[in-house]
Amino acid sequence: MKALISVSDKTGIVEFAKRLEKQGIEIVSTGGTYKKLKEEGITVMEVSELTAFPECLDGRVKTLHPIVHAGILARRDKEEHKKQLEELNIDTIDFVVVNLYPFKQTILKEGVILEEAIENIDIGGPTMLRSAAKNYQDVTVITNPEDYDIVLKELEQNGKVSQETKFRLMQAVFEHTANYDAMIANYIKEQRKDESLPKKLTLTYEKVQEMRYGENPHQKAGLYKEVGKCEGSLTTAKQLNGKELSFNNINDTNGALELLKEFEEPTVVACKHGNPCGVGSASNIDEAWQKAFQADKTSIFGGIVVVNEEVKVKMAEEMKEIFLEVIVAPSYEPEALEILKKKKNVRILELPTIRVKQRENAYDIKKINGGVIVQTIDAKLLEEYEVVTETKPTPEQMEDLLFTWKIVKYVKSNGIAIGKGKQSIGIGPGQVNRIWATKQAIEHGEELIAKGITHGAVLASDAFFPFSDCVEEAHKAGIKAIIQPGGSIKDKDSIDKCNEYGIAMVFTKMRHFRH
Repeated sequence: MKALISVSDKTGIVEFAKRLEKQGIEIVSTGGTYKKLKEEGITVMEVSELTAFPECLDGRVKTLHPIVHAGILARRDKEEHKKQLEELNIDTIDFVVVNLYPFKQTILKEGVILEEAIENIDIGGPTMLRSAAKNYQDVTVITNPEDYDIVLKELEQNGKVSQETKFRLMQAVFEHTANYDAMIANYIKEQRKDESLPKKLTLTYEKVQEMRYGENPHQKAGLYKEVGKCEGSLTTAKQLNGKELSFNNINDTNGALELLKEFEEPTVVACKHGNPCGVGSASNIDEAWQKAFQADKTSIFGGIVVVNEEVKVKMAEEMKEIFLEVIVAPSYEPEALEILKKKKNVRILELPTIRVKQRENAYDIKKINGGVIVQTIDAKLLEEYEVVTETKPTPEQMEDLLFTWKIVKYVKSNGIAIGKGKQSIGIGPGQVNRIWATKQAIEHGEELIAKGITHGAVLASDAFFPFSDCVEEAHKAGIKAIIQPGGSIKDKDSIDKCNEYGIAMVFTKMRHFRH
């Protein structure tokens, strides 16, 4: 029996080859792998000896030869194949152990140029892997060093590798080569600055962790990471405390993080079930935390808090008095971290790149039955705005309008957000009509409304008002300025109603549906 070994990742390869040799398996190898095995005293044949053809073109052509591929692809159960091998004086190759040129590691290096990336596209490796996988009944094919021990144990105990293991390894090959080709295709698309949606969508993700279950206990779940640095992403956060993150934790925290990234000033976002429930911005992070907490003391219970500046002792002392599922910050004062760690179950995450936004042409993907729908992410806030009422917003109101506009962008539609003094007051998410969302936002802020805090507050709507009823409700709650996209055939009704009540209204001409 013969084994062809050609690996970039040489983890465990020497021990693996030595144990193959003990089983009487002849080893053929190439390039750096051949040199490594030879240095370790393993009897090994260079592939050029097998093919009687030298490596050429700076090593670009080594294994692309009929002697190699006929030896791999010949079916042992076909007499015709056996006869042809005998006539051509070709031996079978029974083990193919290959992992590919480090394309991913190359493109992740700082300053890598296109030529270097292209040189690290493996040609012979994927070809051998696909050949061996196609003929899995007769050939054991290994791409991952983690599988060496499984194969060796079966060989040493049974003298052969089971069909079940061979079939699993075959599946691993096509996952591996598909991942590799998808990385190449996506890298080249980025180099071309091609922002169009592709005719064939080839995405690849790598598993970060298994989860106990999905949204519900009967669903399976896992966290997968894009190939790349993924700065600012939860996939790169370091967990400092608490239980393993759940599917719901990650989904909800991601929504909170994306809202947080809209703010430059010190800001805290509290989130529940993917919707913001309390948002505060201020000149310092402790004050921002107080605003976010005071905005909705009820919903924050069992919620998620994300912070764009270091968590200090004062905030940690206040946080520990509340049941929180997840806290995310760029850093923590050592004493503050120790205070938070006293709550054993709270998941504490450190994300130094928390302010880094997704690239604008990143994909937003939703699964539907039988396919996916794909769009670029909602990366814009607004490009222009127009005051459409006789009453103009004051500079302070305009600042609050933009603050609440950021919030409502991340509220499930139909969504309404009310705010004042860079603090959310009430949020109405996910209603089937806009008046219900408006009433809900006002109801959620009733504690602050009762204190008169909403007098002079502002309201943001993720889409236009179909009727003037939302303006009526806003007026009753003491709201003095509204921001919305406009574009309804009945815009004039809402504008007239605002003029009647002395409410300023701003049109953004940009909608932010979030379904």
